[in-house]
Amino acid sequence: MSPLRVPPSVPNAPPLGALLRRYAAGSPLSCRPVDEGLLNRGYRLCTTRGRFFLKHHFDPETADPAAIVRQHRATRRLADLGVPVAPPLAGRDGRTVAVVGGHAYALHPWVDGRHRHGGQLTPGQCGRLGSLLGAVHAGLERVMPAHARTGPAPAESADPADTFALIDDLLTRVRRHRPADSFDALARHRLLERRALLERHADRRPPRGGAVGWVHGDFHPFNVLYRGDVPAAIVDWDRLGVRPRAEEAVRAAAIFFVRPTGTLDLRRVRSYARAYRRASGATPSQLAAAVHRVWWERLNDFWMLRWHYERGDTRADSQFPATAALAVWWTREYDAVRGAFTG
Repeated sequence: MSPLRVPPSVPNAPPLGALLRRYAAGSPLSCRPVDEGLLNRGYRLCTTRGRFFLKHHFDPETADPAAIVRQHRATRRLADLGVPVAPPLAGRDGRTVAVVGGHAYALHPWVDGRHRHGGQLTPGQCGRLGSLLGAVHAGLERVMPAHARTGPAPAESADPADTFALIDDLLTRVRRHRPADSFDALARHRLLERRALLERHADRRPPRGGAVGWVHGDFHPFNVLYRGDVPAAIVDWDRLGVRPRAEEAVRAAAIFFVRPTGTLDLRRVRSYARAYRRASGATPSQLAAAVHRVWWERLNDFWMLRWHYERGDTRADSQFPATAALAVWWTREYDAVRGAFTG
């Protein structure tokens, strides 16, 4: 049987022939892009020997083969600890990264499952999600190189003076955008609102972050696959690195448990945070400091607007209304949010 080619309609089609010759994975039958993901490209690949996820490590910041090998090594070791992951398959030469035409690829087993937002989880399932992230952090502490666990010094928090300059630049871009649309109107409203909030709270700039360790780096609903009510796999380890662990826990909760109106479901956050603290060993004071830093980060962060107006990339536009509203609500409900993470 002659192998089928990738349909010409598939953008940036991967070189299947050259890739599959490196694996004992059969001949290709079909290959379809997987739409989720903002950094790299993924494909659902069916061959004469099964179903696979083919990942094209495309983003320049995360495509270094040595860094990809480190991610692969971490997931294999976490799998040995019982953490649900999908480690890559080794090629005929024993390597897990295939470089073809200057591009890096990896082949993973296909994991049947679906993504679940925090609003679809019961409080008990929210607790299991917190335990899962705590197990990731504790597991990485065990399996990653000891000499790197201290990592670099945490980054300085955002300087409001730089943010004010960025807001002015974005307002100029919004004003010049033609034809003006509803997104422009919302962007302008939120930029002016955020500038006023920063002027009011500029004296609350936090110090450098707290204890660092190995983290997943991008723990959110599109990177956790569920089979029924149980997490089947944590995927997309491209941002694996050494950073403040408690901040990842807070940042993830702000994505999982944000409502469309831009508020957090604090009941679910509380279940998640309690379980995370138990599994990771993090203290309430560490979570409180992380809440403050992530709140400040949200006040000063405009990556979605920068993508829209500087790059012309609109893939994150749908996330902007809730994310922008959350920064305002979080400022108003600061004590309640901190209490949900620490109580």
